[in-house]
Formats: sequence, structure tokens, C-alpha cells
Amino acid sequence: MWVTLILAMILMATLFFMILVAVALVQSKMLFKSAPKDIQAAALEHEERFRGARMLGWVILAVCAAGFVGVFVYAGWDGLRREYGFWMLAGRYLAMLYLLKAFDILFLDWFLLSKSHFFQHFYPETEGCAGYHQFGFNRREQLARIILFPFIALLLAWICTLA
Repeated sequence: MWVTLILAMILMATLFFMILVAVALVQSKMLFKSAPKDIQAAALEHEERFRGARMLGWVILAVCAAGFVGVFVYAGWDGLRREYGFWMLAGRYLAMLYLLKAFDILFLDWFLLSKSHFFQHFYPETEGCAGYHQFGFNRREQLARIILFPFIALLLAWICTLA
């Protein structure tokens, strides 16, 4: 259980770091697709903060994405090493996914987007957008992922048991 919690925390930290890098270094409007519509509309393209910032940002995002996948691979490998069965693996993946989603909703959507003014620091033109005060603006997408997670966990467990 501890390994599962640690892996979930690594996923949370990786996701948070990816958002920091995307906002601070990459600064591309195409990464705003999950933001409220008015924030998407108000956000402008910005010049690089320093020469090579975007390239560095994309490289870091790629490394983080690989690390994200690596956490799931390690979770399966560790589960097989500990002789977990299909349902134990599925439970591990489901716990990791739901903990990550709770972090996404509570920390990223509620705190970082609604309370911290983090995004307004890097995109001052979005100051005053109503989207910053609309916690739950993406309920439909969040609910769809929550419903999809058991199927993803079962698929990942099945893939692990094939090995």
C-alpha cells in the first residue's frame, strides 16, 4: 500500500511540475485547452522568457511524460514482483488514478487555478476573467475520466498479467 501511495505522490508531483513548466517556459496557447473558455480567449502568445525557454520547456515536458509512463510501468513491475494478482494490480492502478484525480480537482483546479493567482502572474492579461472563480468548470470532463478510470485500471492490470 505504501508503494502505491508513493507512486501516486510521484504522479502528483510530476503533473504539478508539468503545469509549472508549461506555464512558465513553454507559454503556448495550445496548452490552455483545459482552462475555462474565457481564460483561453484572453491568454495571449508571449515571447520566450529567455532564449531557448520553449525548447527547454518541451524537453522537460517530454521527460516528465516519460516519467509519468514510467511510474505506471514500475507499478506493474513491482506488483508482479510482489506476486500481485490481476485484481490487486487493478486496485493499485485504480487507487493511483483516483488519488491523482483528487489532486487534480482539489489542488490544481481549486487552489492553483481559483485561489493562488499563479496563472495571472504569467498571463497578466487574464486577470479578472470569470473562469478563475468557476470551480468545477470542467465537471463533465472530470466525471468522464472518473468513469473511465476503472476500465483503464483493468486494462493496465490485464497488460501486466500478460507478461
